Amino acid sequence: MKLNKIFKWGMVLLIIVSIAILVWGFVSGFAQGTGADAVALPPTNVLLIWAAIMVGLALFAWIVIGLLVNIKNDPKSLVKMGIGLVGVAALCLVAFLFAKGNPAIGTTKVVSAGMLKLTDTILNLTLIVGIGAIVAIIAGEIRMAIANKK
Repeated sequence: MKLNKIFKWGMVLLIIVSIAILVWGFVSGFAQGTGADAVALPPTNVLLIWAAIMVGLALFAWIVIGLLVNIKNDPKSLVKMGIGLVGVAALCLVAFLFAKGNPAIGTTKVVSAGMLKLTDTILNLTLIVGIGAIVAIIAGEIRMAIANKK
């Protein structure tokens, strides 16, 4: 029960901080500066950093708490997790191997070859996951249609 209260108040605190940053941004403006060396105004930077912190906290909670609960409930589930992790690593490796790293068209920015390869890897991962989602939706609908006919 005590742990639930900690999580509840922690969530309330994170929501309050998020709302405060959002209100600060709307009050002072999210506009970008002007000129050649234009950088985002402080509210935008803080909002982006806070978003990264929130994503990090969510990933941490998802992975660590999920791992602890699975270990407690079923120690053999670690094997399934390991297989899933190897599958994700293999998918990332395939996306990396197919990434060409060609320079971006229509930009004058000089970017390193490693950055171009990383960008292409992320685009390949997005493509693979998107196609996988579409195939899963279609396969699920076909399976449901077959199951409903019986």
